[in-house]
Amino acid sequence: MSLLTVENIHHIYFTKDTATIALQNVHLSIEEGEFVSFLGPSGCGKTTLLSIIAGLIKPVEGTVTLSNKIITKPDSIIGYMLQQDYLFPWKTIEDNITLGQKIIGKQTKEMKQNTLDLLQEMGLENVEKQYPSQLSGGMRQRAALVRTLATNPKILLLDEPFSALDYQTKLRLEDLVVHTLKEYKKTALLVTHDIGEAIAMSDRIFVFSSKPGRIIRTYRVPKELRELTPFNARQHPSYSTLFQIIWKELDQLETE
Repeated sequence: MSLLTVENIHHIYFTKDTATIALQNVHLSIEEGEFVSFLGPSGCGKTTLLSIIAGLIKPVEGTVTLSNKIITKPDSIIGYMLQQDYLFPWKTIEDNITLGQKIIGKQTKEMKQNTLDLLQEMGLENVEKQYPSQLSGGMRQRAALVRTLATNPKILLLDEPFSALDYQTKLRLEDLVVHTLKEYKKTALLVTHDIGEAIAMSDRIFVFSSKPGRIIRTYRVPKELRELTPFNARQHPSYSTLFQIIWKELDQLETE
């Protein structure tokens, strides 16, 4: 049985005068350990669907099931990482990354130590007593990833987490994130506008149409790319081939 199942999701945004269909008849399933991406034109409902999966928005119709549990509200089994790191500036890095454990009442000495060890693995040595303002953007995003993993979620939802970073830092973080998620056997779902990022990091890519958002195509990333780091995958001939196919499809969607 799939780890995550999204069935018949339909969502409408209402204003005083209008009703806009954001998502229509969305079905998908994700297996444990998979890394999948959502691609599509701006306004196609990718982030809305991510928020529904996170339990932040209740859909007009449909259900989200994670580990046989229907998701209707935020849950510690779901980790959510955003474009902005949202670290509390008045708290130390140690306090920031362990905050989730305290909130859900599950912090133990072992969990706290494991989280501090993960900080070291992320290349953030001797920063636990520092404050977010003392770190670079890439370092803060690494700390945000540690915070997301600290509660041991079953799935990570990543909403354009690298888009605000410079290109070199972004490429380094892609490699680090994929390596970390594989090491910890985590499942992840990435929303991105970057075709290359989706190909380099993912096992599968879901392409959405716009207004209303529907999944119109699913691409399985070739095995030879999935076995490489994201940086090295970008150098492989299969990467360019798939990039051109997806780019043409998205370009057509933008002009329809």
